Amino acid sequence: MTTSGKQVAEVADSLLRIEIELRRLDVWESEPPPEEALQSTQPFCIDTLEFTQWLQFVFVERIKVLIEGGHQLPAVSGIAPMAEEHFRGRPESGADLIRELEEIDRLLSGE
Repeated sequence: MTTSGKQVAEVADSLLRIEIELRRLDVWESEPPPEEALQSTQPFCIDTLEFTQWLQFVFVERIKVLIEGGHQLPAVSGIAPMAEEHFRGRPESGADLIRELEEIDRLLSGE
């Protein structure tokens, strides 16, 4: 399936809302983690990054690069369940961020 202009615009808007939620939760970082932390082979860089760091420095950045380069977007995404797990038992619910991640999962998966 090819990426439509409408899908690209919706995904770009969703990325912006994800950034807004990360900032609202006060977890948006101005400095990237060390390069070696980004080289993890584990899903979500679970062994080297917090989930929110992975979201900011890996997921959001990679999708931005794909959009800016006119490349095909991923056809499958399932990030929201990882966010639910990350926020389970924490004082902040992350509910708005989880909702945004459910939306980007839906957009990328073509549902």
